[in-house]
Amino acid sequence: MKIKTPRLILTTLLASSFLLVKAQEKPAPGLWKGFEKKALAIEGHMAYYVKPAHALPGNPWVWRASFPDWHTDMDSILLSRGFYIAYISVDDQYGSPQSLQVWDKFYHYLTNEVSLAPKVALEAVSRGALYAYGWAKRNPDKITCIYAETPVCDIKSWPGGKGKGIGDTALWSQLKAVYHFTEAQAMAYNDNPIDNLEGLAAFRVPMLHVIGLNDKLAPPAENTYVFAQRYIAAGGPMSVHPVTIGPQELQGHHFPIDRAGYYADFIFNNSFPVKKTLAYSNYFEMAGGLSNFYHAVTTRKKATVTFLGGSITYNPGWRQKIGRYLQERFPDAEFHFIAAGIPSLGSLPHAFRLQQDVLDSGKTDLLFVEAAVNDKANGTDSLTQVRALEGIIRHAKKSNPEMDIVMMAFADPEKTSDYNKGLVPTEISNHQLVSRYYNLPFINLAKEVRDKMNNKEFTWADDFKDLHPAVFGQELYFATIKNLLGDCFDRLPENIASRKIVLPKPLNKASFQNGNYYNIKNAVYKNRWTITPKWQPTDGLPTREGFVNIPVLSSDTPGAELSLPFKGTAAGIAIVSGSDAGIISYAIDNGEFKNIDLYTQWSGMLHLPWYLLLSSDLKPGSHVLKIRISEQKNKASKGNASRIVNFLINE
Repeated sequence: MKIKTPRLILTTLLASSFLLVKAQEKPAPGLWKGFEKKALAIEGHMAYYVKPAHALPGNPWVWRASFPDWHTDMDSILLSRGFYIAYISVDDQYGSPQSLQVWDKFYHYLTNEVSLAPKVALEAVSRGALYAYGWAKRNPDKITCIYAETPVCDIKSWPGGKGKGIGDTALWSQLKAVYHFTEAQAMAYNDNPIDNLEGLAAFRVPMLHVIGLNDKLAPPAENTYVFAQRYIAAGGPMSVHPVTIGPQELQGHHFPIDRAGYYADFIFNNSFPVKKTLAYSNYFEMAGGLSNFYHAVTTRKKATVTFLGGSITYNPGWRQKIGRYLQERFPDAEFHFIAAGIPSLGSLPHAFRLQQDVLDSGKTDLLFVEAAVNDKANGTDSLTQVRALEGIIRHAKKSNPEMDIVMMAFADPEKTSDYNKGLVPTEISNHQLVSRYYNLPFINLAKEVRDKMNNKEFTWADDFKDLHPAVFGQELYFATIKNLLGDCFDRLPENIASRKIVLPKPLNKASFQNGNYYNIKNAVYKNRWTITPKWQPTDGLPTREGFVNIPVLSSDTPGAELSLPFKGTAAGIAIVSGSDAGIISYAIDNGEFKNIDLYTQWSGMLHLPWYLLLSSDLKPGSHVLKIRISEQKNKASKGNASRIVNFLINE
């Protein structure tokens, strides 16, 4: 027969013990440990911060996650040495996204209104680790170090009790209700403190776990040991201190802290002196803000968010983090995300693929656009950049006048070099020019990376590592973009009305605002050109997603010619450029033939999408483009091939 009494007694003991923890001290009004205590409420949640008698320069602070009156000797030491102590009550929320939104607001209040340091040390006791690590993983840039005592690092261990831990049936049910989980969803949850530690490790946030070796509520084997193994494997600094002295109470979950000074030193030495960091707000312009998108998610409660860019947008990292941030910030809204990042592509390709890759997928409410890195790498001239960027904005706004757009310029070594020489990179100037003309938010991540490196906050070699950012860089991009979004949202009332934007006159009358793909079937050619319905390479080189197993118009025969009747003011080609890419000659309206090399510096490594503008100053009306395979070829190329995926026409 199954005996339920011990579990009931244990649960009662657990609840009683923590009630005692919360009630063990009754400080005088306005005081905590003899220090001045400032009480406040954040969205109805009780909160406070405790002021040291003499604050250290920069106002370092400690944020207690749960059980603020349990084992406070460290806090007393830190207060006496000039640290602030802070706490907000979001009890029984188990580190849920809703509770972490409250944490965000408390952090914003303390750093902006009280002027505490931008980075904080976290103290996490028991289930407090669910809050501390949940928030820290979303904000690794804001953490100096984390002290965790008997931490819960996996909800399946506690309160789930699905392993060696005894768990708590009632609290497991409560947790599932808070998260809106089924049993299967709770078991499959993959953002426990033990999960997704790469960002914290990339910022090298020091961790110190103090544990009981025989803790049956949060067994180390299911919690701290798993955490430590994963964190160290990701490159994070970690130490584990077992406490074996004194009474081991509450199934080994409670024990005395005999080295309070040592643990206080851990926090002190990692948090002071306060390092001065450059504010994210230095690197973005809110301009007209994001009121229409805010209206969509708070009133209509439905929104489509599109990410248009190159490989930095295509690769995992900041894009997924922004998606998650929006879902957590607006939990009642239904989101549709369109990932329209394609490696190697910049502003010119974006302008001509916008209709097919974005607008045909539905009405976009918020559009992120990045092109500066590939515009530099691809050698896109300044005038074409302006025409393309403006074309994207005007085309997008014509499809949905209420669309909000965020323009972004990411970092690369060339832009860092330009800034260090006192020059503003051309791509940055053009992004700013177009953004400001259309009153759009703009984020200059290129300047931010350069300035923060010069401020010795990180290095390119050890942290950022590549123009395709390592984890650290992805976290930095996410943090800056999130700060722009947050600042835009925070200044808006809940009942903001949407507004249609009337487009001003074009900056450049030849901008590609009507750019589009033009089907290869419109070409006129003879038997030396063929359309392969599902083209694949035969040389074993890799391809780009979306540019393989598709129709391709191709020829590798010198002298082979085609013509394309079209109407518009600009024309070009989107090709697949591989190891055998040749040279073509082209002419428009019986003009002089000009040569253009289809082979790129990357063609020997893969078949990549490559967009070439052949003419951009045509008079409106009908024209004919002629293309001929040249006998010449790049000395690095293995052939004369021309593989056209789409023609590019600006009508």
